[in-house]
Amino acid sequence: MNVINATPSPSGRGRREAQARQGEASREGEGHKSGHILRRYPLSNGEGIALHRFALFTAGCTAFLIFVGGLVTSTESGLSVPDWPTTYGWNMFTFPLSKWVGGIFYEHSHRMVASFVGLLTVILTVWTWLREKRASLRWLSAAALSAVILQGVLGGITVLFLLPAPISTLHACLAQGFFCLIIAMTVFTSPQWKRGLPSIGSHAEASSVPTLCAATTAAVYVQLILGALMRHTAAGLAIPDFPLALGHIIPPFTSNKVIIHFAHRVGAVVVTTMVAWTFIRVARLYAGYSLLFRPAVTLVVLLGVQLVLGAMTVWTAKSIIPTTAHVLAGALVLGTSFLLTVRSYAMLSVRVANCRGAL
Repeated sequence: MNVINATPSPSGRGRREAQARQGEASREGEGHKSGHILRRYPLSNGEGIALHRFALFTAGCTAFLIFVGGLVTSTESGLSVPDWPTTYGWNMFTFPLSKWVGGIFYEHSHRMVASFVGLLTVILTVWTWLREKRASLRWLSAAALSAVILQGVLGGITVLFLLPAPISTLHACLAQGFFCLIIAMTVFTSPQWKRGLPSIGSHAEASSVPTLCAATTAAVYVQLILGALMRHTAAGLAIPDFPLALGHIIPPFTSNKVIIHFAHRVGAVVVTTMVAWTFIRVARLYAGYSLLFRPAVTLVVLLGVQLVLGAMTVWTAKSIIPTTAHVLAGALVLGTSFLLTVRSYAMLSVRVANCRGAL
């Protein structure tokens, strides 16, 4: 794809177009700075924002689904409905509302919200294949559809095999991966991405920032895996005190549950370190670029909320609200870190920026 440089051309029309592009970048807080190059990618005729808005709505519903799934585990309602895909022999969608009581309410609500998200993903995929010319985006939507189908199958297996920890953990982890796929769809269908994010020219430390963001995202995902394993092995209160662990800094490893729980706490330290490192680098080098700085700030705030919720989960002996909010906050931390990673690669890597037309 041709790259339109922000440097004013000799013609009057070229100067006016370049000035308009620079004015737009300035309004977004992405002003043209010394040593930086602003590149734009032209929009094709007829490109709207309806698909982007639908992807954004799907992402919001996915976050809500993760919260509802957290409620199921927080209330220990996973087997309140012992059959699948039916609900006590009823078709899932005709199950009487009067019977939505106790744990059935949480488990059946989870199934209904999951079905709704699945329907949204089908629509998103079909819409993308019909309207999008970018092959990579079409296949990304197909990957999201495959993930949500697999997620539904894993959910059913989890019930039919009485909540086996490995399957339940995989079910939870795939939910986070699916969330990232939908976030990617939201980013790549946005008018902002289609116009072309501001590409920051060569910088002595620029190339390391995307790698650092990716490493932070990977650390968050591993931490979520440990959290899911802890939840589905009933290890959440294996260490019932905080900030100490069984009265020690390093607890006696008397059981597998203690090991899993403590590994999750160590993971929290690693994630905190990585997020702080990422924020400092972005704030020091790119504080003037809101597309990078704002998600970096959001990431720090969400991490702070997540740490508080983690402590409250222990202090309240896994009270439903903080425990479930802890699950949702973890997903939001991952999603924000993933967003920052995508943007950093697009804006700070010249090679990726020059090839970005594929997406």
